[in-house]
Amino acid sequence: LAGEGKMSGAGGGKRPSGGDSPPGPPEKKSKKEEKTTTTLIEPIRIAGVSSTEEMDMKVLQFKNKKLCERLEQRQAMEDELREKIEKLEKRQATDDTTLLIVNRYWSQLEENVHILRKRIEPEAPATSTPAPPSVPLSDPSPMEEDSVNLASPTSAVPPPPLPEAQNEGEQAEQQQQEECQEERQEEQQQPPPPSGSNTSRKISVFVLCRLLPYPDASPPPPPLSENAKGFLATLEQSSEEELTLHLQDRMLFSKEAIACLVCVFDRLHSRIDSMCKQVQAAACEDDSQSDIISVNHTLLEENSRLRDLATLLQGRHHKMSMEYNELVDKVTSSETKVSEMETTVEDLQWDIEKLRNREQKLNKHLAEAMEQVLFLYYTHVSYNVSFRMAELEKLQVGAAGGCEGEREMDLRNIPEEVVKETLEYKCLQSQFSLLYNESLGVKTQLDEARALLLTAKNAHLRQIEHMESDELSLQKKLRTEVIQLEDTLAQVRKEYEMLRIEFEQNLAANEQAGPINREMRHLISSLQNHNLQLKGDVQRYKRKLRETQMEINKLRCQSGDTGVLILEETTSDSIDVKKEEDEDQEEEEERRKELERQRAREREREAERERERERERERQRSDELKRKDSDTLKMLRVELKKAQESQKEMKLLLDMYKSAPKEQRDKVQLMAAERKSKAEVDELRMRVRELEERERKESKKLADEDALRKIRVAEETIEHLQKKLAATKQEEEALLSEMDVTGQAFEDMQEQNSRLLQQLREKDDANFKLMSERIKSNQIYKLLKEEKEELADQVLTFKTQVDAQLLVVQKLEEKEGVLQSTLAALEKELAVRTQALELNKRKAVEAAQLAEDLKVQLEHTQAKLKEIQVSVAENRTARERESSNLKRAQEDLSRLRRKLEKQKKVEVYSDADEILQEEINQYKAKLRCPCCNTRDKETVLTKCFHVFCYECLKMRYDTRQRKCPKCNCAFGANDFHRIYIT
Repeated sequence: LAGEGKMSGAGGGKRPSGGDSPPGPPEKKSKKEEKTTTTLIEPIRIAGVSSTEEMDMKVLQFKNKKLCERLEQRQAMEDELREKIEKLEKRQATDDTTLLIVNRYWSQLEENVHILRKRIEPEAPATSTPAPPSVPLSDPSPMEEDSVNLASPTSAVPPPPLPEAQNEGEQAEQQQQEECQEERQEEQQQPPPPSGSNTSRKISVFVLCRLLPYPDASPPPPPLSENAKGFLATLEQSSEEELTLHLQDRMLFSKEAIACLVCVFDRLHSRIDSMCKQVQAAACEDDSQSDIISVNHTLLEENSRLRDLATLLQGRHHKMSMEYNELVDKVTSSETKVSEMETTVEDLQWDIEKLRNREQKLNKHLAEAMEQVLFLYYTHVSYNVSFRMAELEKLQVGAAGGCEGEREMDLRNIPEEVVKETLEYKCLQSQFSLLYNESLGVKTQLDEARALLLTAKNAHLRQIEHMESDELSLQKKLRTEVIQLEDTLAQVRKEYEMLRIEFEQNLAANEQAGPINREMRHLISSLQNHNLQLKGDVQRYKRKLRETQMEINKLRCQSGDTGVLILEETTSDSIDVKKEEDEDQEEEEERRKELERQRAREREREAERERERERERERQRSDELKRKDSDTLKMLRVELKKAQESQKEMKLLLDMYKSAPKEQRDKVQLMAAERKSKAEVDELRMRVRELEERERKESKKLADEDALRKIRVAEETIEHLQKKLAATKQEEEALLSEMDVTGQAFEDMQEQNSRLLQQLREKDDANFKLMSERIKSNQIYKLLKEEKEELADQVLTFKTQVDAQLLVVQKLEEKEGVLQSTLAALEKELAVRTQALELNKRKAVEAAQLAEDLKVQLEHTQAKLKEIQVSVAENRTARERESSNLKRAQEDLSRLRRKLEKQKKVEVYSDADEILQEEINQYKAKLRCPCCNTRDKETVLTKCFHVFCYECLKMRYDTRQRKCPKCNCAFGANDFHRIYIT
């Protein structure tokens, strides 16, 4: 209660308006917004308008747009303000509930203290209790009843009356009830204190809110009673100074009452001590009761020691409470700082939101401007393009007409019969016909060759796909085998680790040195024998491997082209084996190379003889041999790996047996024998499976004869197709060679033709010269007449053409002038548009710069927010520490309450022997198991250090209720041990 008074005085003016309150008044914000918007919004350009109605329509559209934007902003602001109002209302409700709870419990405490004083000292003068600033509490509301349950249940219950004076206790209770009624009547008659500032109420709310936690997600509180409403009204009307005075008066009363109670208890203790001394003095006269007196003396000393300890603990508790109050004051100050920072953060957020709205507006304006610019640009460009395209088409039509006229004139001048009768035309015609026929033949040949090539390519692609599918299937098989081997390896490693752990545990448990040397010698000799056996097995496996490889090589020698692939696979497998073997394998490699050379020679000879006869048989055999070889190689590899792993394990066991006792050796030998027997059983199972697989394969061979026949037929077809492919390739080569020959012949023919043409031209020239000299004299007159007529016709036609062309030129000049004028206008418009575009680009750049500045400000505010969050986290950790200290203090308080109850029992029991017997019974009850209350405490849980009897814990462990009965901490088989309390 002292802490409460301090807090209400110290943290009075520290609490600001709170983080939930808005950062500024909405009127100012709206004014600021209006200023910024007026500066940023540019004048809107309205396009050409024909009438005032259109102008009004466009203005109204713009106004509606702006109103929609402002409405959206206003709605967002209203939503934020509603949320803040709801938060403030919830906080107000919690503050009111806490005030009512504290006031009620304080008044109950004062009444209980007053009743205790009347019971202990009925003749004591009645101290005037200061009236609290509240309306008297009658029946609590349901909300108040719930809050009462949250408090300590012993606070409202008065202590039991003394047994010596029951009638006095009843009278005291009646007096208490009467006095309570009188006090309530007086408090109702008292006038309310003078109205002051509302800050006192805020201070008390702040203090009480720090004492009691906020109900974060509680349902809405029920309506308050009239008494509670009156209490809250008095709080609102009273000032800060009046509240502090009332609180000080109430604190003084409570302190005086508790001091009186302490004095009374001290008197009672002194009286009890004097009575005990008198009893001892009376008992000292009798020698028979000397033992009892000594025991009583010791018990009294212990009692005094316990009292001193209780007083010391009370002092410490007082100090702790004072320190706790100081820490609470610090917490309040830090919380005020946090709330101030929150307000600054909210102000910054408000500014950020304003800037965001501004940015959105600018973005909208920019997008609209860009759309308008693009629309105008595209419309203008499309109009110019269409206009120019139409003009170009007209010009092209005119040019095409002129060209056609010129061509017609040229063609009219040259007669066709003269052209056809020329020798050059006839030679060219004959050459063209020959070349055309030859080209047709070459085309047909080319088409046939292409068809053959396509068929060959398709067949080749099919073969490649078949090979790829085979490779994929083999890769899948290899992957599955590798995964299985990895799984087996992981299992073996796990078993090895388990054995090693067991071995280390056994070594740690049994560290005894005995006749180890003899046993180690025997063991080493047995292991050497085992190693020799393993080496023999390895040699035997090597021989088997050599024999199998010899057989494989023989079969490969018999096989044809397919054997080469198998050789590569076996050599790759043998390389893997050779890497693991030592010098013996190098010798084997040399021998194998010699054998392979000899077999290669034999294979070449036999292949030349029996290639065509036994290809199908060899393929079947090679497939079977592949399978058998792969199976045998896999088996041999598995056995080799097993032998190597067993050798490694034996080496490890040898190293570990040197420091092992005889019992462990026997155990390990038994384990090794078991493992050997298991391995033998697994090997036998594997052999049985292999035999079964072989039987299945043999049975399948009989059933697969039809399939083999089909395969043979398919292989024959493949060979036939391959032969065809070779023939087609040869034909292609022949055709290509023929094409080269024909090309060379064609070139030779062309050279001959050119020579002949030159000779013909020379002869024609000579003939023409002779004929011209002969005919000149005859045809000069006719030619002159014809030329005259032709020239007259030509002059007329040329005149008409010149007139038409002059008209066309005039039209084109007119069009050129029009086009130049339109071009100049378009260039002017383009210049205007480019200027507008540059302006818009500058504005866009400015807007981007503004956005970047806003982003920088946002990052700065976010950094500040992170710093604030860090400080809040530190405050939380400090609060948690303080809460832990508070819990400890509460535990100390509970202990002190128990001691006080003991003292009350001392007052109840008059005789000291009875008191001691009662204490002994209590101590015995403490030593009993809290579960069964019959057996003594024997076992302790090492997890939580709670003590119970062994039978209860064993029963809980057997019934799988493996949790501590007190704290529900889980425990296992090694978490409870016996203890012996002396």
